[in-house]
Amino acid sequence: MTQIKNSKVLITGASGGLGQAIAKKLASLGAKVILTSRRSEILQNLADSLGGEFIPADLSDPTAAKKLFEKINDIDILVLNAGLPATGKFEDMDIQEIEKIMRVNLYSPLELSKLFLPGMLKRGSGHIVFVSSLSGKAATPGSSIYSATKFGMRGLAFGMRADLNDNNIGVSVVSPGFIRDAGMFADAKIELPKGVTTRTPEDVADAVVKVTEKNLAELDVAPVTMWMGAKIALVAPEFSRKITKIMGAESTAQKLAEGQKDKK
Repeated sequence: MTQIKNSKVLITGASGGLGQAIAKKLASLGAKVILTSRRSEILQNLADSLGGEFIPADLSDPTAAKKLFEKINDIDILVLNAGLPATGKFEDMDIQEIEKIMRVNLYSPLELSKLFLPGMLKRGSGHIVFVSSLSGKAATPGSSIYSATKFGMRGLAFGMRADLNDNNIGVSVVSPGFIRDAGMFADAKIELPKGVTTRTPEDVADAVVKVTEKNLAELDVAPVTMWMGAKIALVAPEFSRKITKIMGAESTAQKLAEGQKDKK
């Protein structure tokens, strides 16, 4: 188990709602936070308020992860929160767009883990947290590429956890569902279907703390109904697809895709 107090923590995607909540929570527990994302102004203000530091980086750039590592070298905790929205029908997405999404959402977390892991192994301690999504368990209309990255992230994390089981290095997955005031649904400014409830960015931050301190493999951050729906999708994907269609998932996906056109 990794102690958060006095630890050195790198948080990717730190300028977004989830990233900010995670950074504030970890800093409040005594961590030294290093923040990174594309938006320098937000990072600087947040870092100043938390007594941390910031390093701008665009993880869609193939050279960004290595440059980021060279500026930091060693950390205790790596929180991989950066991600791009990717809603839309598979046939409507061009390959360049797909490559960018795959790099930010999946390859950059893999690369950063690979770069920072040797230092953790040498020290004999450390923790890596992958902020995934319930879309890594249940694919819905318009989510093929996004779900591919999140299914992949979840598989990567579990495989790494098995490999590192005897090395005192923790690897965990935090999987949010619908989050109010942050995340892709909030950014797209669309209303969720009736009866669908949400959790908060602070709930996600609390989950990051919990999986790190207790070295948990996975923790979902979602209302019970969404959590159960994701579990059903894992064992009965076709049944789940039919249920989500009845609930209006296709209409929601179309609205989400429209709302995210300028967010990628």
